Amino acid sequence: MSDAIRNEVETWLARHWDSANKRAVGTDTYDEKAWLEKVVDNGYATPTWSRDWYGLELKQSDAQIIEKAFQKSRAPGWGRDRFHLGAITIYRMGGEALKTELLRKLLIGPICCLLYSEPGAGSDLAGIRTRAVKDGDEFVVNGQKVWTSNAQEADYGMLLTRTDMDVPKHQGITFFIFPMRQQGVEVRPINQITGESEFNEVFITDARVPERYIIGEYNQGWTSFQGAIASERLIMGMGITARGGRSKKSKAPALLRLAHKHNRLKDPGLRQEIAQALAHRQLNSLNMQRAIEEIKNNGMSSLMSLGKLSMSRIQHGEARLSGVILGPNVLIDDTEDAQNANFDAAKAYMNSIGGGTDQIQRNIIAERILGLPKSNDADRSIPFKDVKTGS
Repeated sequence: MSDAIRNEVETWLARHWDSANKRAVGTDTYDEKAWLEKVVDNGYATPTWSRDWYGLELKQSDAQIIEKAFQKSRAPGWGRDRFHLGAITIYRMGGEALKTELLRKLLIGPICCLLYSEPGAGSDLAGIRTRAVKDGDEFVVNGQKVWTSNAQEADYGMLLTRTDMDVPKHQGITFFIFPMRQQGVEVRPINQITGESEFNEVFITDARVPERYIIGEYNQGWTSFQGAIASERLIMGMGITARGGRSKKSKAPALLRLAHKHNRLKDPGLRQEIAQALAHRQLNSLNMQRAIEEIKNNGMSSLMSLGKLSMSRIQHGEARLSGVILGPNVLIDDTEDAQNANFDAAKAYMNSIGGGTDQIQRNIIAERILGLPKSNDADRSIPFKDVKTGS
């Protein structure tokens, strides 16, 4: 079967994709939407999904044959069943009507940002205070979100809201797919020390979201949100970037090449650290395969938190090793090696936050993998309106 899949996708790409010019055959320029429509409608964007929803019902091992063929031809659109968080969440937890309305639309274009964290609810996301109040067949939303990547470009956001103040904090939450391009949504970039503005504050004032855009069940959004953030952790644990590419398949060989280039492999201590980095990458890859198998059998796996935390540690260590190899030259930003090292360092520390902080992952690992007792949470069982705040 693997050979049949390989032949089929390679034949299709040869017929439809001009790899030399990176555009569809018979076109003068690359039209992203038109190309993605072809890929999605042929099942190559989400091959592991149901045929009813743009998939081919393939095993992940067979789906990787498609991904490799697309990568070899330098054709975009592969792997959206693994990295497009908005589409994945709607596919897994959205109702039939919601999938019919939005799933294909998300797969062929719009960015979907994550509207989770708030100024007073970062690590404890169950403490959110953004309110959604029902008004007919819509909800009126008011609140503030922070540390939102890609909010300036996003057409939709996955929005966590409070819909009932009279129940404990993990209840009374509703999860929406939220239209960003509307009056009442203000995005303010956060200026980083690097000069970039990858994160944003999002202020929501009397904005509206249709009731049919609820992901999961009304007032049961914590459950559907857990599925969404688990997918994010799996993506980060596997080293896949938010826009669908994979961070280099193994950074340890890249470190090895960097050490060769700068004649640093005579140092036995550095050689040992590079070898250890490669071993950590391989171990984490095996753990992620275990997580994928558990998800297939149980729908969830706490190993995703272990993988996400491991990848955070791996990226920190590899960024540090790049600095060790380059020495003082890492401070000179006009060389490609230094730029790559500094970029990797910045991304490493961002990875410590996305999908839940490293501290949150440690709590999950302690409780759900190691079976240690939960820490005391005085607010867990009282109505949310009675939770004390600093205001």
